[in-house]
Amino acid sequence: MDFVLGHYNYWIAIFLMMVGFYTVISRGNLVKKIVGLNVFQVSVFLLYISIGTVTGGAAPIITQGIKLYSNPLPHVLILTAIVVGVATTALGLALVVRIKEAYGTIEEDEIHEQDHSL
Repeated sequence: MDFVLGHYNYWIAIFLMMVGFYTVISRGNLVKKIVGLNVFQVSVFLLYISIGTVTGGAAPIITQGIKLYSNPLPHVLILTAIVVGVATTALGLALVVRIKEAYGTIEEDEIHEQDHSL
């Protein structure tokens, strides 16, 4: 039981990943799909930060008396991923606005119906 409780952040990441994935595949609303992708992204961020954390580790600055260092690479990658995620979300929402102007709806089924009826 200590193993499960000791790694709660991994369980939260898995839960968020499944919620985001389910939202993407089960919803027809394009905005809800983008929200699901964002939830999935947050779960990946949490997973990478959890993996990169070292208990008792210090910042990677060489000083006397410190023998255990944390690797800063996962945190730097997450900062980059956050920027990419914001840009992807902005692009997705801009596309949803254009789709709404062109089709009058943001429901995936209605868009497919209009495409196939032409």
